[in-house]
Amino acid sequence: MDDASGDETPVRLREASLSHPRLRVLRHLRNSGQSAAVTTGVRHARAAVVVTLDGDGQNDPADIPALLQRWHAEGGSALGGPPLLLAGWRQQRRDHGLRRLSSRVANGFRARMLGDGTPDTGCGLKMFERELFLRLPHFDHMHRFLPALVLREGGRVISVPAHHRPRLRGRSHYGVWNRLWVGLVDVLGVMWLRRRIRLSAVEETPASAAER
Repeated sequence: MDDASGDETPVRLREASLSHPRLRVLRHLRNSGQSAAVTTGVRHARAAVVVTLDGDGQNDPADIPALLQRWHAEGGSALGGPPLLLAGWRQQRRDHGLRRLSSRVANGFRARMLGDGTPDTGCGLKMFERELFLRLPHFDHMHRFLPALVLREGGRVISVPAHHRPRLRGRSHYGVWNRLWVGLVDVLGVMWLRRRIRLSAVEETPASAAER
């Protein structure tokens, strides 16, 4: 998913699609942010289960098989079971000090306010059912609150250790202050969403003999 990038990403993707016919290239006509890009990608996905990862090369695609193995071990798409989100956990960050500090501040603040039990919501490596994602509330920066939103749906969230690689291209647009102030508003909004939902178990009443 290309979020209207201004570099050579569209050209590289077109070249890759020539040698990988199964690759589908989607491009926003204007830059809309990471959450919008994730949402567009999931909406256009054809599989029932989706894996996301960042396009800056810091997430390692080699982690996906282990994620899939854990998914099956946890009964990921078991009929009637609670929805499941597997979230990558970058235990050894390969970022510079300020980036690690901003992430630590943001994660600590969010975890304290939401109690989602997830140490690293900013990791782009995640696995979930497409149907689950599409029924979640969508808003800018929602990708950072997927654990809390899945818990809101009565689901389970499991953090899985993931590799993290140094950034070789591009630059991050996140810092301590823009994460903190925007994150404050978003956290309050997610807290409101979680309080407003009411979940209840459902059972189907069998039809009487006369109605069959």
